[in-house]
Amino acid sequence: MMEIKKYIVLLFISFLLGACSNYNQIIKGDDYQEKFRLANEMYEDKNYDRCIILYEQVYQHSPKTDEGEVAYYRLAKSYYQMEDFYMAGYYFSAYIQRFPYSVKNEEALFLTALCSVQNSPEFSLDQTETLTAINNVQQFVDRYPNSNLVDSCNHVIDRLRLKLEIKEFEKVKSYSKTQYFRAAVSASDIFCANFPLSIFKEEANYIAVINCASYALNSIDSKKKERIEESIERYRNFAFEYPDSRYIRELDVLNRKIESELKLLTEN
Repeated sequence: MMEIKKYIVLLFISFLLGACSNYNQIIKGDDYQEKFRLANEMYEDKNYDRCIILYEQVYQHSPKTDEGEVAYYRLAKSYYQMEDFYMAGYYFSAYIQRFPYSVKNEEALFLTALCSVQNSPEFSLDQTETLTAINNVQQFVDRYPNSNLVDSCNHVIDRLRLKLEIKEFEKVKSYSKTQYFRAAVSASDIFCANFPLSIFKEEANYIAVINCASYALNSIDSKKKERIEESIERYRNFAFEYPDSRYIRELDVLNRKIESELKLLTEN
């Protein structure tokens, strides 16, 4: 029994070595039909890292043929399946430019957009890739408005924009937490202007009110009255816009303190 197992193992190793030798010979050879055949075989077997080399050779040899077009597209798809989204995005984008009349361009543009979405990092990191992803997905929607993928694209755009919102809102909270009062107020105002429909807008306005009050209370006497009046105005605007807010009681107490301070300044 052990002899049979050893024989099977040896046969398998011999097969692998033979396959590798054949693959290397085809790569080094000049038979591009055979390269294309083997590349397709490996592609179907999901052996993407090996078929990439062959597809690249086929395309370089015959860039304007049907085989060259198939090779280039499958080159992009292979990188995508390997989750190398930077390379996949590059090749899908280049495919559209090199084969502008291809029936696969809708799919190629969609996959270009998906690659940039995959490259979008978590919100705490630089969001340049996220902005690129939003632009790429929107480009697909604009070019193919009747595509059955449009609804999915719109959901993706909403998700990416939420990531941008979270990053900017975390900046607002960070300024508040570190007691950079004026910066917190400014960041809150910018956030609300940039994201007027944000789910974080109420909290951002709350942060602006409490930091405006703190900034006023810690100001020099010559600036205090003006800044207290601004703080009171912010409180009133908040109370008008969010009368049932969970923050309203806290802000009522804070505002009474501010108004008392203003009264003392006025009397003096």
